[in-house]
Amino acid sequence: MTTPNPTSRTHPTDPSDSTNPSWTGMVPVDDTALAVTDTGGPGCPVVYLNGAYASQRHWRHVIGELGAGLRHITFDERARGRSRRSADYSFEACVRDVDAVLEARGVDRAIVVGWSYGAATAVHWAERNPDRAMGVVCADGGLPYGLTGEEGQERIRTLFRKMRFLLPLVRPFGLAARMSADQHAEVNIEANQVHADLAPVLDRVTVPVRYVLATDGNLGGGDEEMEEARASLDPVIARNPNIRVSSKVPSNHSHILRKDFRAVAAVVRELATASDRKAG
Repeated sequence: MTTPNPTSRTHPTDPSDSTNPSWTGMVPVDDTALAVTDTGGPGCPVVYLNGAYASQRHWRHVIGELGAGLRHITFDERARGRSRRSADYSFEACVRDVDAVLEARGVDRAIVVGWSYGAATAVHWAERNPDRAMGVVCADGGLPYGLTGEEGQERIRTLFRKMRFLLPLVRPFGLAARMSADQHAEVNIEANQVHADLAPVLDRVTVPVRYVLATDGNLGGGDEEMEEARASLDPVIARNPNIRVSSKVPSNHSHILRKDFRAVAAVVRELATASDRKAG
């Protein structure tokens, strides 16, 4: 059972409306606690899922663009941002954490928005909860492509070994977790396998899934490799009419939420509007 931490801070988003007041605090789950921010209000709930080592701060431009008409719920995954460490950094734990946060905030149905690793989490959660997912927005993630096999795994481990002294320096900026370089690598290895196995999950999704794709390369993956990853989505789109690419933007994978936040926000707004019409 997940309950808000007694040290949390609650205050109304609008003095004239105490429905779903805004809230910031810790949500206990398993052996850890997650730092959660809920803007509250009566609007359509939107939960944002971060990149593999990122924090909720990366969503500030998207949320600012969308404004107060929606209810925005962000949180830091285990050992990221202000959340506590855990003995379990698996992908399945990340999927469970979505349920824990929504339960703690009393939200039954939501639009799920994910960037990178968070997009794969969003797709899995929506496929498992078709009656609760109002739609999914994937920001340059959730693609059925990944580095697998011994060669791919060694490439990932080598990359993080080289970055081991950099990780503590970029952690305050929400770009690394409170994990060792080896733990970072294992999370990335599992994430690549999850993405490589994603096509059957996407085939089963019955809610609207919208992609905003970058077009530039990325750290650890050049232009050609990133384009191959994005092209892996084409056969899935051909099979499942619920899935489509809403836009392609000029930024790279790392900068999409900062440079092209308006494109991401536009798709969230589109799904929220469609949901309101359906409810009406």
